Amino acid sequence: MADNDAIEAQGATRPAWADGPLLDALRRGDERVFASLIDQHTAAMLRLAMLYAPTRAIAEEAVQETWLGVVRGVDSFEGRSSLRTWIFRILVNQAKSSGLAERRHVPLAAETEGDADGQPVVDPVRFRGLPRGYWSSPPNHWDELPEDRLLATETFAVVERAVESLPPGQQAVFELRDLQHWTSAEVCEALDLTEGNQRVLLHRARARVRSAIEDYFDAH
Repeated sequence: MADNDAIEAQGATRPAWADGPLLDALRRGDERVFASLIDQHTAAMLRLAMLYAPTRAIAEEAVQETWLGVVRGVDSFEGRSSLRTWIFRILVNQAKSSGLAERRHVPLAAETEGDADGQPVVDPVRFRGLPRGYWSSPPNHWDELPEDRLLATETFAVVERAVESLPPGQQAVFELRDLQHWTSAEVCEALDLTEGNQRVLLHRARARVRSAIEDYFDAH
Protein backbone atom coordinates (compact mmCIF):
# COMPACT_ATOMS: atom_id res chain seq x y z
CA MET A 1 0.00 0.00 0.00
CA ALA A 2 1.34 3.44 -0.91
CA ASP A 3 1.95 5.98 1.86
CA ASN A 4 -0.88 8.24 0.75
CA ASP A 5 -3.27 5.27 0.78
CA ALA A 6 -2.18 4.54 4.34
CA ILE A 7 -2.96 8.12 5.34
CA GLU A 8 -6.43 8.04 3.81
CA ALA A 9 -7.20 4.72 5.49
CA GLN A 10 -6.68 6.34 8.89
CA GLY A 11 -10.05 8.03 8.48
CA ALA A 12 -11.83 4.67 8.69
CA THR A 13 -12.01 2.17 11.51
CA ARG A 14 -9.26 -0.40 11.04
CA PRO A 15 -7.20 -2.78 13.16
CA ALA A 16 -3.91 -1.66 14.68
CA TRP A 17 -1.88 -4.00 12.46
CA ALA A 18 -3.12 -2.12 9.38
CA ASP A 19 -1.10 0.95 10.43
CA GLY A 20 2.14 -0.72 9.33
CA PRO A 21 2.81 1.24 6.10
CA LEU A 22 1.97 4.54 7.78
CA LEU A 23 4.22 3.76 10.76
CA ASP A 24 7.04 2.76 8.43
CA ALA A 25 6.77 6.10 6.65
CA LEU A 26 6.75 8.05 9.92
CA ARG A 27 9.75 6.14 11.24
CA ARG A 28 11.63 6.92 8.02
CA GLY A 29 11.04 10.59 8.75
CA ASP A 30 8.75 11.13 5.76
CA GLU A 31 7.73 14.77 6.30
CA ARG A 32 4.94 14.61 3.71
CA VAL A 33 3.25 11.73 5.52
CA PHE A 34 3.61 13.46 8.89
CA ALA A 35 2.19 16.72 7.50
CA SER A 36 -0.78 14.84 6.05
CA LEU A 37 -1.40 13.18 9.40
CA ILE A 38 -1.37 16.59 11.10
CA ASP A 39 -3.82 17.99 8.55
CA GLN A 40 -6.18 15.06 9.08
CA HIS A 41 -6.35 15.03 12.88
CA THR A 42 -5.42 18.47 14.25
CA ALA A 43 -8.89 20.05 14.02
CA ALA A 44 -10.50 17.24 16.03
CA MET A 45 -7.60 17.24 18.49
CA LEU A 46 -8.01 20.95 19.08
CA ARG A 47 -11.74 20.59 19.74
CA LEU A 48 -11.03 17.85 22.26
CA ALA A 49 -8.23 19.80 23.95
CA MET A 50 -10.49 22.83 24.33
CA LEU A 51 -12.74 20.78 26.61
CA TYR A 52 -9.89 20.81 29.12
CA ALA A 53 -8.18 24.14 28.40
CA PRO A 54 -9.15 27.53 29.85
CA THR A 55 -8.13 29.25 26.57
CA ARG A 56 -7.76 28.33 22.92
CA ALA A 57 -4.07 29.25 23.04
CA ILE A 58 -3.41 26.68 25.76
CA ALA A 59 -5.40 24.07 23.85
CA GLU A 60 -3.30 24.75 20.75
CA GLU A 61 -0.16 24.34 22.85
CA ALA A 62 -1.41 20.95 24.05
CA VAL A 63 -1.95 19.86 20.45
CA GLN A 64 1.55 20.98 19.49
CA GLU A 65 3.06 19.11 22.43
CA THR A 66 1.11 16.03 21.38
CA TRP A 67 2.61 16.07 17.90
CA LEU A 68 6.07 16.46 19.42
CA GLY A 69 5.26 13.45 21.57
CA VAL A 70 4.29 11.49 18.47
CA VAL A 71 7.61 12.32 16.81
CA ARG A 72 9.57 11.33 19.90
CA GLY A 73 7.59 8.17 20.59
CA VAL A 74 6.78 6.70 17.19
CA ASP A 75 9.84 4.44 17.18
CA SER A 76 8.78 2.86 20.47
CA PHE A 77 5.06 2.62 19.62
CA GLU A 78 4.19 -1.06 19.97
CA GLY A 79 0.91 -1.04 18.06
CA ARG A 80 -1.27 -2.33 20.88
CA SER A 81 -3.90 0.17 19.73
CA SER A 82 -4.43 1.97 16.44
CA LEU A 83 -2.08 4.85 15.68
CA ARG A 84 -5.00 7.27 15.79
CA THR A 85 -6.10 6.10 19.24
CA TRP A 86 -2.52 6.35 20.50
CA ILE A 87 -2.24 9.95 19.27
CA PHE A 88 -5.46 11.04 20.95
CA ARG A 89 -4.49 9.24 24.13
CA ILE A 90 -1.28 11.29 24.20
CA LEU A 91 -3.40 14.41 23.75
CA VAL A 92 -5.68 13.59 26.68
CA ASN A 93 -2.73 12.79 28.91
CA GLN A 94 -0.96 15.96 27.82
CA ALA A 95 -4.03 18.03 28.67
CA LYS A 96 -4.32 16.48 32.12
CA SER A 97 -0.62 16.52 33.04
CA SER A 98 -0.02 20.09 31.88
CA GLY A 99 -2.66 21.49 34.21
CA LEU A 100 -5.15 22.38 31.49
CA ALA A 101 -7.90 20.71 33.49
CA GLU A 102 -7.67 23.00 36.50
CA ARG A 103 -10.52 25.29 35.52
CA ARG A 104 -12.83 23.17 33.41
CA HIS A 105 -12.14 19.47 33.71
CA VAL A 106 -14.49 17.11 35.48
CA PRO A 107 -13.78 13.36 35.20
CA LEU A 108 -15.74 12.32 32.13
CA ALA A 109 -17.20 9.26 33.79
CA ALA A 110 -18.75 11.46 36.51
CA GLU A 111 -21.19 12.84 33.96
CA THR A 112 -22.90 9.48 33.72
CA GLU A 113 -24.17 10.01 37.26
CA GLY A 114 -26.36 12.90 36.15
CA ASP A 115 -26.43 15.76 33.68
CA ALA A 116 -24.56 18.89 34.56
CA ASP A 117 -27.70 21.01 34.69
CA GLY A 118 -29.72 18.44 36.64
CA GLN A 119 -32.31 18.17 33.87
CA PRO A 120 -33.58 14.90 32.34
CA VAL A 121 -32.22 13.96 28.93
CA VAL A 122 -35.72 13.74 27.43
CA ASP A 123 -38.71 15.76 28.62
CA PRO A 124 -40.70 13.41 30.94
CA VAL A 125 -43.99 14.70 29.48
CA ARG A 126 -43.25 12.62 26.38
CA PHE A 127 -43.73 9.46 28.44
CA ARG A 128 -46.55 10.62 30.72
CA GLY A 129 -49.53 8.30 31.20
CA LEU A 130 -48.02 5.34 29.37
CA PRO A 131 -46.17 2.18 30.46
CA ARG A 132 -42.43 2.42 30.89
CA GLY A 133 -40.61 2.44 27.54
CA TYR A 134 -43.46 4.01 25.52
CA TRP A 135 -43.64 7.54 24.13
CA SER A 136 -46.75 9.70 24.33
CA SER A 137 -44.98 12.16 22.04
CA PRO A 138 -42.41 10.23 19.97
CA PRO A 139 -39.48 11.88 18.16
CA ASN A 140 -40.15 13.29 14.72
CA HIS A 141 -39.27 11.07 11.78
CA TRP A 142 -36.44 12.81 9.97
CA ASP A 143 -36.82 10.58 6.93
CA GLU A 144 -40.07 12.40 6.19
CA LEU A 145 -38.29 15.75 5.98
CA PRO A 146 -37.02 17.09 2.65
CA GLU A 147 -33.31 16.38 2.25
CA ASP A 148 -32.52 20.02 1.58
CA ARG A 149 -33.85 20.91 5.06
CA LEU A 150 -31.64 18.32 6.72
CA LEU A 151 -28.59 19.50 4.79
CA ALA A 152 -29.26 23.22 5.14
CA THR A 153 -26.52 25.43 6.51
CA GLU A 154 -28.86 26.57 9.28
CA THR A 155 -29.34 22.96 10.39
CA PHE A 156 -25.61 22.42 10.68
CA ALA A 157 -25.37 25.61 12.72
CA VAL A 158 -28.04 24.27 15.08
CA VAL A 159 -26.06 21.03 15.49
CA GLU A 160 -22.83 22.93 16.14
CA ARG A 161 -24.46 25.06 18.84
CA ALA A 162 -26.04 22.00 20.42
CA VAL A 163 -22.72 20.15 20.51
CA GLU A 164 -20.93 23.16 21.96
CA SER A 165 -23.51 23.34 24.77
CA LEU A 166 -22.98 19.73 25.82
CA PRO A 167 -21.11 18.93 29.05
CA PRO A 168 -17.44 18.13 28.29
CA GLY A 169 -17.75 14.35 28.55
CA GLN A 170 -20.78 14.16 26.27
CA GLN A 171 -19.15 16.54 23.81
CA ALA A 172 -15.94 14.51 23.67
CA VAL A 173 -17.72 11.20 23.10
CA PHE A 174 -20.13 12.69 20.52
CA GLU A 175 -17.21 14.29 18.67
CA LEU A 176 -15.28 11.05 18.38
CA ARG A 177 -18.20 8.65 17.82
CA ASP A 178 -20.55 10.62 15.57
CA LEU A 179 -18.32 13.22 13.93
CA GLN A 180 -15.05 11.29 13.64
CA HIS A 181 -16.74 7.84 13.35
CA TRP A 182 -14.58 6.10 15.96
CA THR A 183 -15.62 2.77 17.40
CA SER A 184 -16.76 2.57 21.01
CA ALA A 185 -13.60 0.62 21.90
CA GLU A 186 -11.37 3.36 20.48
CA VAL A 187 -13.25 6.07 22.38
CA CYS A 188 -13.05 4.14 25.65
CA GLU A 189 -9.31 3.71 25.25
CA ALA A 190 -8.58 7.30 24.22
CA LEU A 191 -10.74 8.88 26.93
CA ASP A 192 -10.17 6.24 29.63
CA LEU A 193 -13.86 5.36 29.92
CA THR A 194 -15.67 2.12 30.60
CA GLU A 195 -17.98 0.84 27.87
CA GLY A 196 -20.98 1.62 30.09
CA ASN A 197 -19.88 5.21 30.71
CA GLN A 198 -19.19 5.75 27.04
CA ARG A 199 -22.61 4.42 26.07
CA VAL A 200 -24.44 6.65 28.56
CA LEU A 201 -22.53 9.77 27.53
CA LEU A 202 -23.21 9.10 23.85
CA HIS A 203 -26.92 8.47 24.47
CA ARG A 204 -27.29 11.70 26.39
CA ALA A 205 -25.36 13.69 23.80
CA ARG A 206 -27.41 12.31 20.91
CA ALA A 207 -30.66 12.99 22.77
CA ARG A 208 -29.73 16.60 23.39
CA VAL A 209 -28.58 17.23 19.84
CA ARG A 210 -31.70 15.56 18.43
CA SER A 211 -33.89 17.65 20.72
CA ALA A 212 -32.22 20.84 19.49
CA ILE A 213 -32.84 19.84 15.86
CA GLU A 214 -36.47 18.92 16.59
CA ASP A 215 -37.02 22.29 18.26
CA TYR A 216 -35.51 24.04 15.27
CA PHE A 217 -37.67 22.14 12.74
CA ASP A 218 -40.82 22.68 14.83
CA ALA A 219 -40.15 26.41 14.85
CA HIS A 220 -39.60 26.54 11.10
